[in-house]
Amino acid sequence: MARRPAGRWRLIATVIRERLRQTQFERPHAMTTRLLIFLAFMISLTLAQNAQAGPEAFSTGPAIKEFGPVADIVGADPLPEGVRFRLSYDTASEAADGALNKTLVTAARFINMHVRAGVAPENINLAVVVHGKAVRDVSKPSGGKDGAVNRHAELIAALTKHNVRIIVCGQSAAYYDVAAEDLLENVEISLSAMTAHVLLQNDGYAMNPF
Repeated sequence: MARRPAGRWRLIATVIRERLRQTQFERPHAMTTRLLIFLAFMISLTLAQNAQAGPEAFSTGPAIKEFGPVADIVGADPLPEGVRFRLSYDTASEAADGALNKTLVTAARFINMHVRAGVAPENINLAVVVHGKAVRDVSKPSGGKDGAVNRHAELIAALTKHNVRIIVCGQSAAYYDVAAEDLLENVEISLSAMTAHVLLQNDGYAMNPF
């Protein structure tokens, strides 16, 4: 939900403060004064919270310190004690130049978010099924460039270290001429993306809807 602009809150707070100043001379009912004071306090609290919101509220860790920024949510419903997650993602779009695959980053965010909320890392099992042009995001660079490194290598290493399976669609790999030996370390290959999703669901993985 979009936040009300801070400028509007400041205007309201200014009006309330002016009203409070006037009441010193008008001697209003005590209940009215207490109500105005309470409203001024609540708006000041809202302004303080808004000042901490935005992109600067996001940070990485504690599980994956290099990737997956998340924000702490004050007042969020507590998670059930001992909760376990088995969740699968699907990605088919290749990352934009210079960027990381959004779905792989989302997996890192899921881990950081829930470990920060108190879930034991060993209780989080994720899988990312990769097909379409996205297979290029999890394979070694081609073209014979010496020293070329896939920018996703470090992210994938961090994910697989935290119980994340990266599974490539064999059909997509064949279409884009990516062999099993071309895949980055710890990346698996399945007969197809459809096959991988069915097997994951049979193993208790819920499909992430977005």
